[in-house]
Amino acid sequence: MLGGQVRLLQPLEGYRAGTDPVLLAAAVSALPGQSVLELGCGAAPGLCCLGVRVPGLRLSGLELQPGYADLARRNLARNGLEGTIWTGNLASPPPDMKVQSFDHVFANPPYFEAGKRIVADGSDREIALAGATPLADWVSCAAKRLKPRGYATFIQRAERLPDLLSAMSGRLGALELLPLLPREGRPPRLILVRGRKDGRAAFRFHAGLVIHRGSHHEEPGSQYTDRFAQVMMRGAALEFPAGRA
Repeated sequence: MLGGQVRLLQPLEGYRAGTDPVLLAAAVSALPGQSVLELGCGAAPGLCCLGVRVPGLRLSGLELQPGYADLARRNLARNGLEGTIWTGNLASPPPDMKVQSFDHVFANPPYFEAGKRIVADGSDREIALAGATPLADWVSCAAKRLKPRGYATFIQRAERLPDLLSAMSGRLGALELLPLLPREGRPPRLILVRGRKDGRAAFRFHAGLVIHRGSHHEEPGSQYTDRFAQVMMRGAALEFPAGRA
């Protein structure tokens, strides 16, 4: 990932990370010296991308499945990063994690509701795609683990936006929505949503960003727009527009 700056071990079968954790990590506005926690970190593609982009972070992750948690630890080491990966669930995090707070918490919750889609082959892949934990529990865990004025950042499918905003309301403030359009003139498939603990600013609905050039996929190459080529291949930040409070 990131044009070879990040190299990952992933399962031969089961869930394998794509572009979404790269986009999510790019949207986390962490600064050197700050602490970050990824919920459901999998094999840590997001943590690795963020740690390579912003040196000096204190990296942590929580992962339900022991096999992926082990891969996450190995991947951090392979990329010259240090961090703590806990194995556990959102409802009852490990005690060592519960006594800590973080400047940033980010997550890529399962995109589908359990029982409302065709089940994927392999239990690990199904958990990644349609876990049983409600979005509200992901948001609640993130809010509890944030320091005052800390940020929580989520990536999710556009059709889950009402559920995500409902879950964030009352737990996080200064909410911001950044739609990601696959191509010019097409509706967003993915959304980035950010909230701030104790934030008081009004909700902000930012203009969507276009990921790919052209009206359809053309070979060869990914045909990213200039901005997303920098994000995907060079490790540039994907910043929310300025002006938040």
